[in-house]
Amino acid sequence: MGRLKESGASEMRPVRRARIAVAAVFAVHGAVTGNFATRIPWVQERLDLSAGQLGLALAFPAIGASVAMPLAGRISHRFGARAALRGLLALWTAWLVMPPLAPGLVWLCGALLIFGATAGMSDVAMNALGVEIENRLGRSIMSGLHGMWSVGALTGSAAGTVAAHAEADARLHLAIAAGILTVLGAVACHWVLDLRSAPEEHPPPHFALPPRSALIIGAVGFCAVFAEGASLDWSAVYLRDALDTSPGLAAACTTVFSCTMAGARLVGDAVVGRFGPVRTVRAGGVLATAGGILVVTASGPALAIAGFGLIGLGIAVVVPLAFAAAGRSGPAPSQAIAGVATITYTSGLIAPAAMGSIADLTSLTISFCLVTTLALGLVAGAGVLRTPAGTDATGSAPHSDPSTSRATLS
Repeated sequence: MGRLKESGASEMRPVRRARIAVAAVFAVHGAVTGNFATRIPWVQERLDLSAGQLGLALAFPAIGASVAMPLAGRISHRFGARAALRGLLALWTAWLVMPPLAPGLVWLCGALLIFGATAGMSDVAMNALGVEIENRLGRSIMSGLHGMWSVGALTGSAAGTVAAHAEADARLHLAIAAGILTVLGAVACHWVLDLRSAPEEHPPPHFALPPRSALIIGAVGFCAVFAEGASLDWSAVYLRDALDTSPGLAAACTTVFSCTMAGARLVGDAVVGRFGPVRTVRAGGVLATAGGILVVTASGPALAIAGFGLIGLGIAVVVPLAFAAAGRSGPAPSQAIAGVATITYTSGLIAPAAMGSIADLTSLTISFCLVTTLALGLVAGAGVLRTPAGTDATGSAPHSDPSTSRATLS
């Protein structure tokens, strides 16, 4: 019996090590987003863009991600999960230098097109590895992994806040950040699971329609990720333009939002285990709605920053729970997860463009009324994340055998 226990512990050691590595990958990915989000006002001011023009430019990451995300599975199938993630993550981190170098709107749109493509493909690759590790461990870890993404976004936005407060040139700031994050990402990828498809396994299709159940779950994720993308990319602009705050304080608002997201996700697995996914998401929807109301009614920066903090707290665990629910939703869990991923992350990438278009026609305050309405949708739609009988409160099977995976580990 002692030898069996020792053998089991030995087999799980690389899985636990891979969990730490993929958590670091999530943090690196988030740090790219956090650094860039805080310098969007700098890019807008340098190129003298209106809200509508900035919204147009921020639509191009959505286009790039929508086209490229389905290719991530084929890349992983051909090169293996580790090599695919290493290459895709390096492209994403290195490309951080390009948007602030754009000399005009057209060039900015082109840079952001590739920015979105690399973001989406690396995002799919790291989430797929996270789901595989969760299955092998037999317990929920996705909220914690997404919490590490938020920690990375917090760290990146904090660096951006310092740079903005010091009035540093964003080209220099983001070039330094890109170099550091590319190195950190390469080191982390060395320890992730090296999953490889069986020789006889056919590559995944370039495109497949998600099942109907995934569309319903994806709609809930859409609401949360729209609020996240809008808050990350427009919170600093909102404080600067709508409330006439300084660049440093405006950037600090993005940091507060990222901080509440990180904290809620890091404790999210425990909260969901205690209260279940439905009650957790409904309570989060109430908090996010209250935060949206604070933002649109705020007469000063303090209330607006508090509102963005509540939005981050309320939407934090929705996406990890949407992935878990998709995996339980039908006979083809991988297709369902891919469908939910496409819906949710495309939502986050189109949110900034939609916010800019509405702001150009009306105002930024009206734009955040839409965010508030979508937050209320979480309260109504939380029931689709209900855990079926035979699983624990987090949605994981109570016992999982890592040997059931068809993928190989090297």
